[in-house]
Amino acid sequence: MTAYLIGRLVQSVVLVLVVSAVIFAIVHSAPGGPTILNNPDVDPRLARDISERLGLNDPLPVQYGRWLSNLFQGKLGTSYQYSLPVSRLVAERMQATLLLGGVALIAAIVLSIPLGMISAIRRHSAWDYLATFIAFVGVSVPVFWLGLMLIILFSVTLNVLPSAGMFTIGAPFSVGDRLAHLVMPATVLATLPLAQLTRYARSGTLEVIRQDYVRTARAKGLRERSVLVRHILRNALIPFVTVVAVLIPRVLGGAAITEAVFAWPGMGRLAIEAAFTRDYPLVMGVTIVIATFVVVCNLLADLTYGLLDPRIRLGRG
Repeated sequence: MTAYLIGRLVQSVVLVLVVSAVIFAIVHSAPGGPTILNNPDVDPRLARDISERLGLNDPLPVQYGRWLSNLFQGKLGTSYQYSLPVSRLVAERMQATLLLGGVALIAAIVLSIPLGMISAIRRHSAWDYLATFIAFVGVSVPVFWLGLMLIILFSVTLNVLPSAGMFTIGAPFSVGDRLAHLVMPATVLATLPLAQLTRYARSGTLEVIRQDYVRTARAKGLRERSVLVRHILRNALIPFVTVVAVLIPRVLGGAAITEAVFAWPGMGRLAIEAAFTRDYPLVMGVTIVIATFVVVCNLLADLTYGLLDPRIRLGRG
């Protein structure tokens, strides 16, 4: 296990560095440049001086080497747009995105497991058709459209939920206020992962209940609840964990649209703003943080396999 973990950590570091190099090359090769340099009101000589001071006139490998050196020192640079440390901006926005994405993903996981298992155990029943319908709707409905419909219904028509923001500006901190602002964006963001996880939970359960060890457990007279929890659920969760690990970055990426619709101050909106303004340090900071987060999630998923199924020998993989 130790050798496997060390090997995976080395692979993860190399992967993050490769991703950073590719993104750095793509961002700097895109037409245009930082907004401060493309502004027609800025004197061309001043723009050249700014470019020189920022190091944008250096060859691309030199710029990447300088950025990588700062990264190893724990520095992500300074944002061109905000004139603030990128690490500070990312930390502030990451909290909002993790709150939104975490609530959405937890809700999707908690609801999808019972829905998928009930759908598999009671095939061709009303529960099965209901779970299939929920999954179909979740996959088919566009995120932005669902968000707008919820705003029209609950904010405009019924006036029971706020339509935008993370909290009421000027109001004292209140858990109820935060939850009210969180309900609609979390619901929208949880729709797609709920649909996908429900289908995987259903297919995983169907595969497991046909196994010999499940029939043997029932033949021994074990209670159905014990069979479901100890034999079916545990083994059905192995492919489920893989999907969850894959969905985590998708949820974070999908949060960009949800955050734009509900004006949620998270990483998604920050990344969009950085891309539009060609804020190179901010784009790289957001990218490296998300890439690291994705790699860590996949590593944790691999380690979880061994806990769910002792037959898996990670050290020999």
